[in-house]
Amino acid sequence: MTKVLSGQDLIDAGLRQGRWFGEALSAANALLERGASRDEALAEARTFMPPPATPLRSPGAVPYFENIEADNEAEQANIEQVRETMTALMRTPVIKAGAVMPDACPAGTVGTIPVGGVAVSEAIHPGMHSADICCSMAISVFPDIAPKNLLDAVHEVTHFGPGGRERGKQIRPDAALMEKFEANVYLNSVTSRAIEHMGTQGDGNHFAFVGTIKSTGETALVTHHGSRAPGARLYAKGMQVAERTRRELSPETLKQNAWIAADTVEGDAYWEALQLIRQWTKANHFQIHDMAAQRLSARVSDRFWNEHNFVFRRSDGLFYHGKGATPAWNNWADDATDLTLIPLNMAEPILIARGKNAEHGLGFSPHGAGRNFSRTQHKKNLAGRTDEAIFAEETKGIDARFFMGKTDISELPSAYKNADNVRAQITRYDLADIVDEVIPFGCIMAGDWQQDAPWMKKRRAKQEARARREAEEAARR
Repeated sequence: MTKVLSGQDLIDAGLRQGRWFGEALSAANALLERGASRDEALAEARTFMPPPATPLRSPGAVPYFENIEADNEAEQANIEQVRETMTALMRTPVIKAGAVMPDACPAGTVGTIPVGGVAVSEAIHPGMHSADICCSMAISVFPDIAPKNLLDAVHEVTHFGPGGRERGKQIRPDAALMEKFEANVYLNSVTSRAIEHMGTQGDGNHFAFVGTIKSTGETALVTHHGSRAPGARLYAKGMQVAERTRRELSPETLKQNAWIAADTVEGDAYWEALQLIRQWTKANHFQIHDMAAQRLSARVSDRFWNEHNFVFRRSDGLFYHGKGATPAWNNWADDATDLTLIPLNMAEPILIARGKNAEHGLGFSPHGAGRNFSRTQHKKNLAGRTDEAIFAEETKGIDARFFMGKTDISELPSAYKNADNVRAQITRYDLADIVDEVIPFGCIMAGDWQQDAPWMKKRRAKQEARARREAEEAARR
C-alpha cells in the first residue's frame, strides 16, 4: 500500500508550514495514488510553496510627494510626524507611490497612513481605508427653503451617536442591494446592521451642515459620514484576511499595512464588497436628505457626492488609497461629477472644488482642514476655561448644535488647522480649483456622548470616591 504524505513529511523535507499545505498534500497524494514516487510527490508539493518572505524596502527607496508646509511650530511638529509615518509606510513591499495633502496629520502609530495621505499599491490594504470605509460628503440644494427650517428638519430626521435606529424607526435599504450583500462572503453577516444604521451619521467629526451657496444664495444641506457599522465589520474581516497574507508573504510588514492580493478569489470578493459598501453609504447620505425634504415638502434641485476615504483602481491596474484625500481626476467613479466637496470647520465655508488630477498629488486633493493636535491634546490646550465659554466664543454667528446634548470642544473650529492656510496651500500646490462655497448657517454634530456612557459614569464615580477618601484622610491628619 502506498504511504500517504502528511504535513509532518513536508516539514521534515524542509518546507515552510502554512495554509498551502492542504492543497500541496492533496496534489502530492493524488500523484502517489497514480504510482508516482515519493520524490515526485514531494516535488509536486513544492510547487505550491509560496515565495520566500518579502522584506521591507529600504527607507527612502520609494519616495513620496509632499504638498504641505508649516506656518508655525505646531505645524512643523505635525509635518515631522507625518514624514516619519510616511517613510515607514513607503517601505511596504507592494507600495508604488505616495503623497500627503495640505491637511495631513498622524492617525495612529508610526507607519500608519496619515489623514491626508495617499498610497498607491499593487494590492488592497484595509488598514489604509480604516474602519470608516467610504467616509464621504454629499450635498443637496433646496431652493426656496430658509436655512433654519432646513436645519430644524435635518435635526428631526437624522440620528447621531452610537448604535443604529431603534426598532420601529429603522429604514430598510434597497432590496436589490441587500441581495448583493447576502451573496458576498464579506457582507452576508452584516445585513441587519445595514438596516439598523441606514439614516444614521455616527459621531466624531461627522456632521450635517446647512448653509447658502455663495454664487446663488440657495440653501444647501451637506452631510459628512461613512459606512457606519456595516463598513466597520467589513474592515475587520478584511484585516483578518490581510493579516494571513502578511504572515505568509511579508512578516516584517507592519500589521496596519497588511494587504489582500489583487485578482484572487479573496481580493475580488473584497473589492466587490467595497463597491457595495460605497453604494450603501451613498444611499445613507441621500436617505437623510430625502427625509428632510419630505419633512418640508420641499424639492431638491441638484445634488452630488464624493468619498474621501476609499480605494480606487485606475487604468494602470493599481489601487489608489485615499485616507482623507479626495479624488480629483475625471471619471473617478461611474457616478462622479466634476465637482467635489472640501469642508474646513463648522464656522467656515465648505469648498466646492473641481479637481486638477495633479501628478504630485497622485490625482487627489485635500479632504478638509485636518488637525495639528489630537483631540485629547486639544482639550488640554484649552484647559482653564469652561466648555460653555469656549463654545460661545467659537460658534458666534452660526447655529451650532450637538445632537447628544453635550458639547464636544474637540470638534469646534480651533481643533482644526487654520482654514485660510489650507485654502492657500490648495492653490499653491495646484491641487484643485475652488469654484464655489457653501456659506455656513448652522451645523449638527454628535457631541461628546461618551460623557454619559456607562463606563465613563463608572470611572467618574471611582474618581470621586477616591477624592473623598483622600480628603477624609487629609482631614484626619
